[in-house]
Amino acid sequence: MFFNNLEELLWRVPALLIAITFHEYAHARMAYAWGDPTAKMQGRLTLNPVSHLDPIGTLMLLIAKFGWARPVPINPLNFRDQRRGLFFVSLAGPGMNLLIGLVAAFLLIKFASPWTPFYLFMFNVMLYNVYLAIFNIVPLSPLDGSKMLASLLPRRHLPYYYALEPYGPFILIILLLFGLLPVFLVPAASAIIGLYGFLINLLIP
Repeated sequence: MFFNNLEELLWRVPALLIAITFHEYAHARMAYAWGDPTAKMQGRLTLNPVSHLDPIGTLMLLIAKFGWARPVPINPLNFRDQRRGLFFVSLAGPGMNLLIGLVAAFLLIKFASPWTPFYLFMFNVMLYNVYLAIFNIVPLSPLDGSKMLASLLPRRHLPYYYALEPYGPFILIILLLFGLLPVFLVPAASAIIGLYGFLINLLIP
């Protein structure tokens, strides 16, 4: 379904672009910090959304109100420590989204008047960043969670994991088609947003 009106388009699309762009930038920045210049050499160490957009993902952004970016290219062989580097590079994207979600929640709670354009924009920034973070830590290929899991598994278990990895996209498609992802995405997002509110009101009365 397309966006209902121009006003909705104006606050949701920028919110989604912020979530996607900072997610990919964080991967590129962390990879560079661990010694891999691949993303930088390909022009991905930037906050320019155009450098990260995927054509199909952008189309889905307009049609389904959710999209994706081009994955940041990395070469774990360049990392100072391959397993630790892969874990932190994979974690960087969702971690950045959770941080932006927290900042947006702070601005909502402390500065936004309900249902104003600023409130609606910040609400969407918070929401999309939280959902993108949770979705990406699902331990199924090609999501970040699959790489995090691979970096944590004992080496003797990796051949079994890699044998199952090609089925990850198909499992994701099945979960999406049957509407099973919201079963854990929605409660997890609600818990994180509730935690944001608790921490903000506790630390900044």
